[in-house]
Amino acid sequence: MVDSKSFPEAKPFHCSVVTPEKVVLECDAHFVALPAHDGEIGFLKGRAPIVIKLDVGSLRVETDEGTEELFIDGGFAEMVHDKLTILTEDAKRPEDIERDRVLEARTE
Repeated sequence: MVDSKSFPEAKPFHCSVVTPEKVVLECDAHFVALPAHDGEIGFLKGRAPIVIKLDVGSLRVETDEGTEELFIDGGFAEMVHDKLTILTEDAKRPEDIERDRVLEARTE
């Protein structure tokens, strides 16, 4: 697993996670890993501009305060001028996910 410890010289960049209802996360990140439609992709400051279709999965955001993890429900991500914007239908912290509802949804 790649994380910010793999790149100790990583400089922070702005990261926003937005759903239709609210801004879920807005912070300065050193590293972000997200589930692209064709596999996991990581971001560091200075990355070339890109727009990516997202898959359902785990989003990891490494900050000075530690690692923030969210489960996202697809969407799109755009990195431009050291600003990563993630637009998704839903984003939840693992402790906010109701296990029974997930199991129920899987059986439908």
